[in-house]
Amino acid sequence: MPESIQPTVEADFTFAHTEPFALERGGQLQPVTLRYAIYGDLDRCRDRVVLVCHALSGSARVADWWPELFGAGLPFDIEKFAILGINLLGSCYGSTGPPSPNPVTGRKFGPEFPVVTIGDNVRAQAALLDHLGIAKLHATVGASIGGMQVLEWALRFPQRVSKAVAIGASPLNAVGLGLNHLQRRAIWNDPMWKGGWYDEQPAKGLAAARALAMITYKSPELFTERYSRKPNRNGEDPFSTVDGRFDVAGYLDYQGKIFVNRFDANSYIAISKLMDTWDVPAEGDPKYRAVAKSGVQVELIGISSDQLFPAAEVEALSQRFIRGGIGSRYSELKSDHGHDGFLAESGRLAEFLNSVLADASVNKASVAHSGVAAD
Repeated sequence: MPESIQPTVEADFTFAHTEPFALERGGQLQPVTLRYAIYGDLDRCRDRVVLVCHALSGSARVADWWPELFGAGLPFDIEKFAILGINLLGSCYGSTGPPSPNPVTGRKFGPEFPVVTIGDNVRAQAALLDHLGIAKLHATVGASIGGMQVLEWALRFPQRVSKAVAIGASPLNAVGLGLNHLQRRAIWNDPMWKGGWYDEQPAKGLAAARALAMITYKSPELFTERYSRKPNRNGEDPFSTVDGRFDVAGYLDYQGKIFVNRFDANSYIAISKLMDTWDVPAEGDPKYRAVAKSGVQVELIGISSDQLFPAAEVEALSQRFIRGGIGSRYSELKSDHGHDGFLAESGRLAEFLNSVLADASVNKASVAHSGVAAD
């Protein structure tokens, strides 16, 4: 990451000291801490704040994982906007989560961390906005679980959002739910799991979970192009021993290995459940009328090769919003990178995001040129 892309402010906000924060699926947290980061001058840009919501293993430090979108003339231009990132509840990067101390027991929450939802997170984020004196967001932007948060903001607090841009996000289908279950099962089956009360990370299980997830983050075409049936790069014969690997296996093993060094297994379970539980109201729900009345602009971007959140399902979600009277538009990022296209093709998103954040009407031709085709 370039030295210049550092948060202006990185701090913790703790609330619910006297009254517990009630959770939608039962239980409560008291107190609640959110780790947040601000890029730019909040005092100067208080009415031009862009909340950027991170995906499963991201953090409040937006420029660490989306640096290509920062800079003059780019969507996250800190001369024009203040960029706010907030770490998810359940994460291991500063917000209250499984590694945090449980004030009731005096030890970390671990596997006793309660189920939190996207709605719980958005309510907590709204409390942080109140603390920072931000009445209304210029925009919310996010992909994957971040996109779920973006849409929840539009549905739950439409009066506090002008524009909502969700990329590669829709309620998980049965296959996605099944894959998340298998990832959790891989962690639970590791002998080092110890019911979640591990002192040493259940590394094999967490690595296997991450490797399985990586298959859903890329496209079959990309895997074929990069790895095909090539032997592992160390020259081993895939058939010489039981442990012989093809090149793709070496890649997946490597991704699992490096992930174990930066994430927590209990947090992985908590956030994957966070993804599972999110849904949108059925057609006819009163929330739709409130969103329609607010005039919030909802932009949904599907990724053409996304296996985890298929583009057709993202488009169908946009159509559901439209039938509910919400001002929604579907656009599509053409990419062979699968779900990870929002990271791998971030440069292609820049022109589209510039148009939305600048309040300009989006020209279909110019958007298509950037690799994002608008309907």
